[in-house]
Amino acid sequence: MPDVVTCVILYEDKMLLLKRSNRVGTHKGKWACVSGYVEEGDIMCERAMKEIEEETGLFGGSVKLEKEGKPITFFDKTEGKTWTVHPFLFRSNTDIVKIDWEHTEYEWINPSEMGKYDVLPKLKEVAESLIHHQ
Repeated sequence: MPDVVTCVILYEDKMLLLKRSNRVGTHKGKWACVSGYVEEGDIMCERAMKEIEEETGLFGGSVKLEKEGKPITFFDKTEGKTWTVHPFLFRSNTDIVKIDWEHTEYEWINPSEMGKYDVLPKLKEVAESLIHHQ
């Protein structure tokens, strides 16, 4: 059962969505937040920061952890896996992002617009749990 961190990043009132490339292992072409597998011995918030830096070029001075959410475990029919998602909410002081190979494009959206995007399973619930319960 893979554990992953998912990092919702806000800039002002917008949320960062990234479109997954065809080079990633799962959910190619879907929109997502910054995410990554948790490795043995990882400290969750440190893994979250590492993924943000790798996938967006944002680092400690640009983003600040605001909240750690409750983990969500669910079965993903598309991938045939049970995932445990460890959600984090970060706030950025910039909207300038440099994406890596894992993504092909990004957009800053109003969180209420997420329904217009083909997003990862449970991403909407994860984001809402973090944003609307601050």
